[in-house]
Amino acid sequence: MNLNKAMIIGNLTRDPEVRATGKGTSVATFAVATNAVWTDAAGVKQKKVEFHNVVAWKRLAEICGQYLHKGSKVYIEGRLQTRDWQGQDGVKRYRTEIVADNMVMLDRKGQDGGANAPFEPHSTASQPAEVDPAASQPVEEVIEEEIKVEDIPF
Repeated sequence: MNLNKAMIIGNLTRDPEVRATGKGTSVATFAVATNAVWTDAAGVKQKKVEFHNVVAWKRLAEICGQYLHKGSKVYIEGRLQTRDWQGQDGVKRYRTEIVADNMVMLDRKGQDGGANAPFEPHSTASQPAEVDPAASQPVEEVIEEEIKVEDIPF
């Protein structure tokens, strides 16, 4: 049995960039920052920030592009994927990304200047084989029970 699952909660470091492939499929790319805080052996508080590249496809890409912005707090669930390519300087480059399957907006109405209002957190799938009826509805109609970050068990 194999498992490739990534789950992060953090803030966008830039606005999502939405493009279309040659076949017209929407793809959004953005980065999410997460941080870890701990106290070292000397009792000094330490903090480390990680930056995660995220890619969303199809309807989820459109939703991300429309409703997320720099600073938005989000929960992203997906899988890790590493791409490689040859740079212009001839050096092989690598990029590890989270390919998002689900996204939950965690900002409250009125936060961050109200750019996310009038939202409650919701989730949607980006690449299901079958049609997700929730994904075809306007985002305002896809409202689930409010999730508080403090209630997440990890």
